[in-house]
Amino acid sequence: MAPLFANSGYARFWTAETISMFGSYITTVALPSLAILTLHATDAQAGLLNGARWVPYLLFGLLAGVFADRYRRRPILIGSNLASFVLWGAVAGLALAGLLNMYVLMGFIVVIGMAALLNDAAHQAFLPRLVPAAQLTPANARLQLSGSLAQTTGPFLGGSLVAAIGAPFAILADAVSYLGAALLLMTVKAEEPAPRRENRNLRAELAQGLSFVYRHPLLAPVALTLHARFLFVSVTSTVFTLFVMRGLNPGMSEDAAALGLGLVLALGGVGAVAGNAVSARVTRLGAGRAMVLQRVGEACSWVVIPFAVAGTAGWVVAGAGQFLVWFFLGASGPVEMGWRQAITPDHLQGRVNATIRSLNWGMITIGAPIGGLLAERLGYRPALWAGIAGVVLAAIVAALSPIRRATLPEPAEATTAA
Repeated sequence: MAPLFANSGYARFWTAETISMFGSYITTVALPSLAILTLHATDAQAGLLNGARWVPYLLFGLLAGVFADRYRRRPILIGSNLASFVLWGAVAGLALAGLLNMYVLMGFIVVIGMAALLNDAAHQAFLPRLVPAAQLTPANARLQLSGSLAQTTGPFLGGSLVAAIGAPFAILADAVSYLGAALLLMTVKAEEPAPRRENRNLRAELAQGLSFVYRHPLLAPVALTLHARFLFVSVTSTVFTLFVMRGLNPGMSEDAAALGLGLVLALGGVGAVAGNAVSARVTRLGAGRAMVLQRVGEACSWVVIPFAVAGTAGWVVAGAGQFLVWFFLGASGPVEMGWRQAITPDHLQGRVNATIRSLNWGMITIGAPIGGLLAERLGYRPALWAGIAGVVLAAIVAALSPIRRATLPEPAEATTAA
């Protein structure tokens, strides 16, 4: 079988995604810095902002899956990247002009979330068109490795840019990355015949995707425990950002707070790279065991973080916790995604991926505001413990479920399924 990067379509797709991911990880620091430090958001407002991007996933996620199965996926990817370029550019421009407030920012983030939703639905459904089923796990591993590398350097770069030139210009850098990704995707060539147009019924198409996910003996428990995991992690991660920027930095300057958050998140990226490096070995455990290992390992890793104290030592502890969390995510992510894509028929790829991802990310719409409110009412450490208790519970349920029996199809079987 030819190497992955001998496939020019995959190579360009990977490059476009890598550019976009680097820009996105800059924004993981620039956006909360803009909200918390420049617009002086309250803890509750920060939670609402964190959840705003995922509102479209909760409301329109299933429809996005139908859309990705009804139309060619490459034009959706190009259009969503161009829309993100325009929208992030507008946020940066309004911030520089002094015309931005928290409510306008939340409105933009909701629309940006819609573009991201369409991109996600088409992205995961397009990849099986570029590589054979037997190469889906390594193809996902390469993409996740890029994401891990972006996560390693992007937040640090974002913190440095915020400190040097301000959050609006850092966000503008992310906008430009979406433009670069769109231009590269225009050059990708792949066999993508027009989907069949006869006998279309929206309700029936939605039902097909839901039925495949939630009636599958193994995919159903994977999806349901993932939804629970995302709900509680969104509570925890929202409090975590506030904890690092405000709880661990009393009396420090805004620039130092932004740089500290960037460094802590960058350590998470290092963990993801390390985990991705061992993902091939994790595959030998079997897809099911790898998924269970990730859930349990991630839950244990979050427990480290509330013990962080104020100052540099606290950043080290928080960074160590992030390293461990992302190590487990990096080790099992390619296995889980490859397994899901391999067992899903091609005509259902968009709906199945959108069903799972829309409800996963939709949980953030619920969990992030809860995290902000808990932080405001209880304080950062008690709020962290509340979220972590939920993550641990979701991991226990996953470990006791049939998930551990999931296996990757053999190459011939996978080719037939896809």
